[in-house]
Amino acid sequence: MRKRLTDGGDAPQRDDDPLSGLVVELVRSIRRRRTISARLEGNRLIVQVPAGLSPAEERAWAEKLGSRILATRRRRELNRDGDLAARVQELNERYFEGMLQVADVRYVTNQQHRFGSCTPSQGTIRISDRVAKLPPWVRDAVLVHELAHLAEANHSRRFWQLANRYPLMERARGYLMALGLDDGDDTESQPQPG
Repeated sequence: MRKRLTDGGDAPQRDDDPLSGLVVELVRSIRRRRTISARLEGNRLIVQVPAGLSPAEERAWAEKLGSRILATRRRRELNRDGDLAARVQELNERYFEGMLQVADVRYVTNQQHRFGSCTPSQGTIRISDRVAKLPPWVRDAVLVHELAHLAEANHSRRFWQLANRYPLMERARGYLMALGLDDGDDTESQPQPG
């Protein structure tokens, strides 16, 4: 039995719905006992569930699996063309004389509380997919911040001297704070002007 959640189903569509824009079709099966699966076909999310689930459980599973599938799709699209790696190399050349060794840089969809992360021992940089939506000069500030961590793994005075080579760093941090996206928790380590 098939049921559409977004067109008159039991669960109303919410403004913060992670599946907005998708038609969610539930396929109930009396043979299916435990497993739940989902697949995306165009703008249709087809979720196969056991017949005994409540409408709330069906919706919860559709959101969980749909969010995973959409995150995978978004990550794949953002990293497809190599633009991020090229930009990191340009910034490395401009602000660090090309001295930093970046083994890998990519957008990820699992960073909800930070914009980026760096593993200096491996030379890897991960950038939240949320950064892709920001103005390019703010994105560059995040990239320079993470590049600086390759040389200095903390938020020491030396780190901020490196990060502040990017002339719009303070403005970008202010932009992120104004959006409520930067809590400013590392400002006490930043060198004060004068």
